[in-house]
Amino acid sequence: MSNEYNGVKQVDTTELKKILANKNKEKVVIDVREPEEYYSGHIPGVPLLPMHSIPNLLEGFDKNKEYVFVCRSGNRSQNVSLFMKEQGFENVINFDGGMLDWDGEEKQGPEKEIQNVDELKKW
Repeated sequence: MSNEYNGVKQVDTTELKKILANKNKEKVVIDVREPEEYYSGHIPGVPLLPMHSIPNLLEGFDKNKEYVFVCRSGNRSQNVSLFMKEQGFENVINFDGGMLDWDGEEKQGPEKEIQNVDELKKW
């Protein structure tokens, strides 16, 4: 069940699975961990965009889309969500509990990495 923490909507594993299953182009799920963490196990199809890269790629984010941020425990993704709200992005969601709570399929190794504004705009 979703709730809110510090003005950011929180979703749990069940809700994130629903978001991923719906494949709505207006909801973008992004993993904000470091590459080593992502490579050791990530949600299939979810791209990597390390949190430290986000400020440099802000122009690639679409304020009309909804972004769901994922990290290891939900703390970094909450901070990214708060940062995005400060930048005027209202449609941000944190995956509360992060990969520690994820009980779905995982993929190892590199898969999809966002490295520039153009790649971000494709999502």
